[in-house]
Amino acid sequence: MKKNLTKKDLINSIYMQIGFSKKISDSLIEDFLLTIIDCLKREKKLKIAKFGSFSIRNKKSRIGRNPLTKEIKTISERNVVLFKASKDFKELVNLKND
Repeated sequence: MKKNLTKKDLINSIYMQIGFSKKISDSLIEDFLLTIIDCLKREKKLKIAKFGSFSIRNKKSRIGRNPLTKEIKTISERNVVLFKASKDFKELVNLKND
């Protein structure tokens, strides 16, 4: 079953596990995410030890087609964020619980 993790879920987790107020937990999560975004904008790469690395790649414009209407349109050039999980992260995900 698919479960989306929301910012509200993260705030509640910090509130329950660490005991910070929800306002402080919200500020902590917001600052963390803004730090990641700012670093990516400036450096184009970000590595978080034992978690993974984020990078920005430029995609060139290309021709696309709407599968329903068969209408052809140009998809504009844009930046996309890539994530590559670290070896430790992959091992934790694939860890068997005995």
